[in-house]
Amino acid sequence: MSDLLLLWIAAIPLMGSPGPATMSLAAVGAAYGARRGLRFLTGIIWGTTAVLVMIATGITGLILAQPALVHVITVLAAAYIVYLAYRIATAPVMGEALAESRPPSFHNGFILAIANPKAFAAIGAVYSGYRLFPLNLVADAAAKIAALFIVIVVVNSCWLVFGSAFSNLLRHPLAGRIANVVFAILLIASVVLAVFAG
Repeated sequence: MSDLLLLWIAAIPLMGSPGPATMSLAAVGAAYGARRGLRFLTGIIWGTTAVLVMIATGITGLILAQPALVHVITVLAAAYIVYLAYRIATAPVMGEALAESRPPSFHNGFILAIANPKAFAAIGAVYSGYRLFPLNLVADAAAKIAALFIVIVVVNSCWLVFGSAFSNLLRHPLAGRIANVVFAILLIASVVLAVFAG
């Protein structure tokens, strides 16, 4: 039990700190509200879980061994995150025509999570740094996947709710537009920091 608590203590700040997924969830929450951001949140959760499974099964190691493939994936991921930042920056402000506007979807969240360099770094560090069942690799992997899945759900849900707490304050067109642009800039900045920190 103490090993599990240590895993969670390490995972929550690493996986919950600002990054592309968390910043986009806050932005979607602020622009659309928590309820309308649920599909995007679900995509982020399952995409991040896919990253976790890729790390647990060693697929990421196979990908990282192919520099050309890593370069292509990096370029595609950066392009997608810039596209998502544009969508956030240009999202209608609460009270403009928001009811007619579509929030980012499940697949938008899923792709962002897969393209998120911070997810690979943070999950990789936590996953490889702890052993819950040192004598049984299968049980260890299953336990860590389950434990980290809980962290994925909690931290990402908190960021969506955090963003939605600002939604009522951002009904003024100028304040809402500034907030959308700031969240978009933070999304791009978080990717730049994740790439250069890694």
